[in-house]
Amino acid sequence: MSIGLITVLLFTCLFGLLLLGLQISFALLITGILFTLALWGPKHLFVLASSMQGSLSTEVYIAIPLFILMGNILAHTGIADELFQALYVWTARLKGGLAMGTVGAGTILAAMCGSSEAGTLTVGLMALPAMLKRGYDERIAVGSIAAGGLLGFLIPPSVIAIVYAGIAGVSLGKLYFASFIPGLLLAGLYLVYIGLRAALNPKLCPAIPPDNAPTFDDKVKALGKVVLPLGIIFLVLGGIYGGVTTPTEAAGVGAASAFVVALLKRRLSWPATRQALLETFKLMGMIGWIIACVTVFSNVYNALGAPKIINEMIAYFPAGGFGVIIFMQLSIFLLGTFMDDFALLFLTMPIYVPIINRLGFDPIWFGVLILINMQCALLTPPYGFNLFYMRAITPPRISTLTIYRGVVPFIGLQLTCLVLVMIFPEIATWLPGVLTKK
Repeated sequence: MSIGLITVLLFTCLFGLLLLGLQISFALLITGILFTLALWGPKHLFVLASSMQGSLSTEVYIAIPLFILMGNILAHTGIADELFQALYVWTARLKGGLAMGTVGAGTILAAMCGSSEAGTLTVGLMALPAMLKRGYDERIAVGSIAAGGLLGFLIPPSVIAIVYAGIAGVSLGKLYFASFIPGLLLAGLYLVYIGLRAALNPKLCPAIPPDNAPTFDDKVKALGKVVLPLGIIFLVLGGIYGGVTTPTEAAGVGAASAFVVALLKRRLSWPATRQALLETFKLMGMIGWIIACVTVFSNVYNALGAPKIINEMIAYFPAGGFGVIIFMQLSIFLLGTFMDDFALLFLTMPIYVPIINRLGFDPIWFGVLILINMQCALLTPPYGFNLFYMRAITPPRISTLTIYRGVVPFIGLQLTCLVLVMIFPEIATWLPGVLTKK
């Protein structure tokens, strides 16, 4: 049987199991086991077990539960709420200020926990009622929350960036350096868009009347409440960018600092700690299964001769290596509209990264492209995962179509950022090049 035919059967089996409703991790594992038994026999199953164990022993993955725990502690002790309230106070007098503050809160929460789900739900539960109460256009309110929550893909310490670094075998620190400026660029594009819409039509994003606006004393008090939480960000990112700590060590510092800050603010309680730990274990259990099962599938596919097939495919692509890059971006975008972000990354990157290396492209630059692209995919109707989070927190009177219409402009801004980084790679490669020379 030819390699091409076996490959077709392999992916047909995988997608068939997914269509039957099986979870992605178990679909990958079952497919890998079935083809191992059929092609090489039961004696080779121990190789799969060994590969599963090895995949979970990768040092860089240690940072994932620590960063998730840091974010959960800040969320469940109410410290994240204070961050939004501070931004709300400082931006209240601006037209579109609440939506801008929502993007800012998403950026800060992204830097704290690196999770799109946590960012979207945490910011949304606080920001959406406030914006609707002030008469904001529903589409702008929903769009700013959904897009702002996804900034966790780019703003360090991004959890999904840790996964990419582990798969691609690149420096996580350099990837964080590379994604920082694109992340701020994307946040800036959101702010400019909201500001322009508010200036052109003030009724869409009305400012708070002067009589109800926060005073200067209110602003000072609000700022004082967020000094310690912001200190965690500077401690974590400063340690990484300054070369004092590795990303894994910074994750440990961040998690410990979150406990200390919660304790100093008298917010640390057993119920909050228990909930934070349970959610961390739950998410890590899902991620761990995906890591192990994708490793099985990838090893089987590589053993079937994937590198040979890939080399033959590259030769037929138009526009050379850049055509391959465009094809990969399109495939990530399409798959991401109906597949979980972790599953998508583990399924595609073991195949794509060797191609990128073979073509001579920078895998760190490519990683930034993937992170931006995945944001677009998770925001794209009808099956983008972030749209389901938004549906869960929006009142029934806001229709699903309104949510779709609200995110479309922000998808356009994400694609703009993606194209800019593709055309001008220096946006992603300049900062790591400067910092790593020191």
